[in-house]
Amino acid sequence: MFNQQQNQNYEGSSQMPDKMSHGGHELFDAHEAIGGLVGGLEHSVMYEQYVKDPELKQIMTSQKSFLTQMYNTIVQTLKTGQEPAVKTQTYNMALNNNTIYGMQPKQPKSPAQSVNEINDECISGFLMGHLKSCSSHFTTTALETSNPVLRRVFADSIPNLIEMAFELYLYQNKHHYYQVPQLKPEDMQNYINSFAPVQGQLPH
Repeated sequence: MFNQQQNQNYEGSSQMPDKMSHGGHELFDAHEAIGGLVGGLEHSVMYEQYVKDPELKQIMTSQKSFLTQMYNTIVQTLKTGQEPAVKTQTYNMALNNNTIYGMQPKQPKSPAQSVNEINDECISGFLMGHLKSCSSHFTTTALETSNPVLRRVFADSIPNLIEMAFELYLYQNKHHYYQVPQLKPEDMQNYINSFAPVQGQLPH
């Protein structure tokens, strides 16, 4: 009796309208992913008053505008299950791709004890942390999403989150907030050459 009723429930669920074609897993994951995006946007509002560097302020303004549109696109797709009015855009960062390698001596860092100690280094790190978290949530959500349109919106948004995080990385690197050590040349070559391509005819 239970199995028969359960099967009827499953059959009925397949007849739901398209806009309701969401599985439970994707709704839980989408809720968490969207909530993380909301948190990042709300925190950026709090950080704005403490930013001193005009370059960082410009990055924040550009990213906040893009993330707000991303949020609207995701929410519309979640509600309708259909193609959104504004499809996923492509974020183009203003900075070049040049990383400064090497370490410079710095004073040891400790947690800020007052808002007066919150500076551009802190804020750029906070923003990058939000983007890293969002990219992880979006990836998990895309893997669990059964609605093909919502899955594609989340999946297509991930490269934009990565690009924005990389933009902040470059900003931090340029100001020596995020330093990048390198291995000795011989050690680097050993790592680079530690794998070889598969030889011969590859399987089809």
